[in-house]
Amino acid sequence: MSAEIFDRKEVFVGRDYGGIAYDITPELVAAYTAGTGDDNSWYRGESPVGGALAPALILHSAVYRNLDWYLPNIFGNLHTRQEWQLFAPANVGERLTTRAVIVDRYLKRDREYVVNEVIVSNAAGQIVSMSRTHQSFLLPEQTTQGFVVDRSREKDSKRSFKIGERGGQPIESPMRRITEAMCMAFSGPARNYHNDKQKAVELGFPEIVVQGMLSVCMVAEMMTQRFGLGFLYGGKMDLRLVNVVWGNDVTGPKGLIVETHPEGKRTRAEVEVWCDKSDGAKTIVGSASALAL
Repeated sequence: MSAEIFDRKEVFVGRDYGGIAYDITPELVAAYTAGTGDDNSWYRGESPVGGALAPALILHSAVYRNLDWYLPNIFGNLHTRQEWQLFAPANVGERLTTRAVIVDRYLKRDREYVVNEVIVSNAAGQIVSMSRTHQSFLLPEQTTQGFVVDRSREKDSKRSFKIGERGGQPIESPMRRITEAMCMAFSGPARNYHNDKQKAVELGFPEIVVQGMLSVCMVAEMMTQRFGLGFLYGGKMDLRLVNVVWGNDVTGPKGLIVETHPEGKRTRAEVEVWCDKSDGAKTIVGSASALAL
């Protein structure tokens, strides 16, 4: 029915983009480690369940495997918000299948946003995770001279974010330099604005724009380190990508456990999370939670 009402290229709420099957191989996990720096021993077989477990966000960029859901004006497009829910860990060696559908479109200031939901299931049909990616696009009538975003934007006093001030139990994670080799491992092998400066300039940015999902993966790494299976079986994240990480920036996640509350027979920990650059600029702000197992 939708094919009769909507143009075949139209990006409408409810449009189903089908799915892709992925074999979770050791090579795929190694590529994840090369791209993120996350080298948890669980990924090699030393996990609480005996066998090797895949990183929580092993299919971090499945949403970008098909870009038919992008709006026509891709100049200056930005990943602005990422939601994630985790329901079960994935084993290295199994096959996962994705399904993507548009669940929202909305306007905010000079941009239009498209929200793509991806559901990941295992061979038994169990849902492993669900994510919602908010991608923003400049409205067609917007014209921009020079770069859409540059380093001066993150220094603007209006872009200060009050987070991490409530007090609570801190969660620390190491800072990392996001090298061009990491960008290629995470966002390659095709050259694009996430791993190639020339491509970045063509889309309105002065240098490599590190894929926003990499910082999201760093938050997931921190939560996995702190909560273990409690994050893989019940983790949640709602993150806003507020500043760009550029190639060769040094960045890392931080968290504060600000509240705990019962959830059935378990306890859920609520965490304020954010990512800083080495100069203190925030790149991600938001919340995450996990079960205490």
